[in-house]
Amino acid sequence: MSMNILVIESSPHKKGSSNLLAEYFIEGAEEAGHQVTVFDAAHASLHPCLGCDACGMSGPCCQKDDMAGLQEQILQADMLVFVTPLYYFGMSTQLKTVIDRFYSFNGALTGKRVKTALIVAAWDSKEWTMKDIQSHYETLCRYLDFQDQGQILGTGCGTVSMTRATEFPKRAYELGKSLQEM
Repeated sequence: MSMNILVIESSPHKKGSSNLLAEYFIEGAEEAGHQVTVFDAAHASLHPCLGCDACGMSGPCCQKDDMAGLQEQILQADMLVFVTPLYYFGMSTQLKTVIDRFYSFNGALTGKRVKTALIVAAWDSKEWTMKDIQSHYETLCRYLDFQDQGQILGTGCGTVSMTRATEFPKRAYELGKSLQEM
């Protein structure tokens, strides 16, 4: 039985480095027999969490935007893949907006024990470049009981041509290809 994988891309650059790494991951996952859907958070109508608590952490959210459809996709998925360019050593605002909106279905999401992965593209190649985003992701996994399946922390991936010249496209493909069924 194959997995239903939801890839949440968040780069304003549709043809940028993080989405390129996601393409390689998707290719591997589909070759392994998994069904993959992509949600483009950067080009969706999504608003920040208001902190109003109208949802009571069990929904629905009072805001009327694309998050309602995304929430349904998330709750149907066996695996979530978070894809982002590195912005000031953290995730893009677009991805952070999605994650903040998990608040309205926090309990349902935690109860799923969903598999996850993180794909990041950064210009810098310093050894500390990915420390903070990796820590944030691992904390989310702990808090939401996500089951981390792997992380592609693509340093030296400032442009598409730079990214293609690294080992990260191959590593993203191999991560997708290596995924085991639920």
